[in-house]
Amino acid sequence: MALVFPEGFRKVWKQWKIPAMVLFSLVLQSVLNLMGSRRKYSTKILLRFVPWLAYLLADWVAGMSLSLISNFREDESTNPDYIIRAFWATLLLLHVGGQDPITAYSLEDNELWWRNFVVLSGQVAVACYIFLNAWSGNELNVLSILMLFAGIIKFGERIWALMCASSEHLRKSMLPSPDPGPNYARYMDEYRSKKAEGFKVSSARINEAPTVGHHLHTVPANTFIPDAANLQDAYYFFQIFKRLFADLILSAHDIVNSQFFFQNRPYEEVFKVIEIELRFMYDLFYTKAVVSYSAVGGILRLLSFSCVLAVLVRFSIIEKEGYSSADVNITFILLAGAIIHEICAVCLLLRSDWTMLWLTKQNNGAANLLYQAISSIPPSKKKRWSNEIAQYNLIRYCLKDKPAKCSLLKKVLSFYNDLIQKYFHKKISIPNELKELIFKQLLQKSTIDSDVNACKKLCSERGRWVLENKRCLDKLGWSVESTEFDQSILLWHIATDLCYYSDLNENSSNSELDENSNPVRHLISTEISKLLSGYMLHILVMCPFMLPNGIGQIRFQDTCAEAIEFFKERKSTANVKKAACKALLKVSTEIPTSQVKGDRSKSVLFEACRLAKALQALETEPNWDKQMKWELISHVWVEILSYAACQCQRNQHAQQLRRGGELLTHVWLLMAHLGITEQFQISDGHARTTLILH
Repeated sequence: MALVFPEGFRKVWKQWKIPAMVLFSLVLQSVLNLMGSRRKYSTKILLRFVPWLAYLLADWVAGMSLSLISNFREDESTNPDYIIRAFWATLLLLHVGGQDPITAYSLEDNELWWRNFVVLSGQVAVACYIFLNAWSGNELNVLSILMLFAGIIKFGERIWALMCASSEHLRKSMLPSPDPGPNYARYMDEYRSKKAEGFKVSSARINEAPTVGHHLHTVPANTFIPDAANLQDAYYFFQIFKRLFADLILSAHDIVNSQFFFQNRPYEEVFKVIEIELRFMYDLFYTKAVVSYSAVGGILRLLSFSCVLAVLVRFSIIEKEGYSSADVNITFILLAGAIIHEICAVCLLLRSDWTMLWLTKQNNGAANLLYQAISSIPPSKKKRWSNEIAQYNLIRYCLKDKPAKCSLLKKVLSFYNDLIQKYFHKKISIPNELKELIFKQLLQKSTIDSDVNACKKLCSERGRWVLENKRCLDKLGWSVESTEFDQSILLWHIATDLCYYSDLNENSSNSELDENSNPVRHLISTEISKLLSGYMLHILVMCPFMLPNGIGQIRFQDTCAEAIEFFKERKSTANVKKAACKALLKVSTEIPTSQVKGDRSKSVLFEACRLAKALQALETEPNWDKQMKWELISHVWVEILSYAACQCQRNQHAQQLRRGGELLTHVWLLMAHLGITEQFQISDGHARTTLILH
């Protein structure tokens, strides 16, 4: 270090390294406090990267600061500079305890709660060691006791929250009480006794049928609170359906009650309830909600806040002679920062759905006044998730693909393709028409047949059910039945694009619409098809871990390679996408591509052209038109979306909650509420059997 840095810099660093590290730790905690909760409703990379970096650095910086403070000589233990810095060590325990909005960055942090306990316990031990070595009986040492107590509380809250959100503990917490069932031995003793007495004995069995409509609609005590009924309904179902996130199964009774509720609600209310449910799940996995919203947690929070406030007040009035002014100012900054963090945590707590849920149960004027006071706390608008879907377009990506001229440069810049892919996807707000279509189609499925086996079978449908209902399974069934799922996504994505731009070309030449067509309905079906097509390709390319195992990315890159080669030969450019699609449709597809190319290349470009032509041919058949064609396409895409939602693993759904949320997760939970899920048991309940004597 002496050879690299000048002597002046080394002197400054030696003097300021501890204050700099302590203040940097405070900055990191402030970042986590301000930005930790935003990732639940934002998909921006910056709002995910900054908290991630701060989360990784926070514990390391706090530990490094404690390590630097602990490096002292025996003759320095009574030095005022060391005593006040030993006081900082107890303040750093508040940083070790983390911030309420981001206890865990990802699910893996919850699973490693025991390791976090051991590592953070080491930092607590170092802080205690520093405190004991700096003990001289002065007033600042006494204040350190209060800070040590507050820091241990914060540390315990963090470990408690991590432990409760771990899959093992979450699963155990939701297991029902042991149930031995009816007394079989006593029943058989009575049966044998009556038989020995000479009676002819038979039994009659009466099953306990599930109670239909047990939960109809919650009537909140305080309707002054917005979304009061939705909050109570969402919490009711959250308590039951959180089992899905722990790989537990639901009972038939739970499904019946959920179906009865969700089948009799408008789609706006249904999605609102699911939105609140998933917000509760986010709080459970990634925040201190399980601690903060409990009676014990509230008492601990009050104690820790009182300790910090008392220390700040007392420190401001004690004698500070012997301490450097810089160290005193830094101490004030650290204490003020701790107070501000606690105030922010209380504000977040007051504005949370948990507090609003509690207020809905209070029927008095004080609750209304509290709500009015809470409403004035900024920000006034509350977002529970991003309400956006990403869009990705294969043809647009291929038309604008500009590979590096130098192959060596392309190898060096290995991230080139990733950057290009990220450029070609964007976020779009989810229109209400899309939510309505999803709900109507799933509702139709759930009401067709109440048989549980039929509902489970619907989970495996990925387009066949729609095509069969529209009576075109013989013409289009090959695109969803005899292909892998990722292949179906690519086929229908390209075919949707080709049909879309083909219709644009036709509409530009024919400005008049058919007399019997509904232009508004046609436009909605077209746009919904485009949205779902782009969204599912985004999932395939950018989030393949949310889909069933397959070779989707290989198919995608092979299809792109063939498309780029085709467009280069036809000299298509980005400005004439319509012309590019028109050129694709002109290619004859009478001979299957497998006979010409074999199966080494996984490209499905011209198979998709074949599908697009088959879709266009439907318009020439009796009782078909463009509007019906686009309704078919949109319905197929909804079923593809539903299948992907069912096949996605529960931990991936939970991971998406911290990335702004995914429509896929909302659809998955909606399907479970409507009974379209494989995670429930077929049960007859307890059988009540009586003996009949003859």
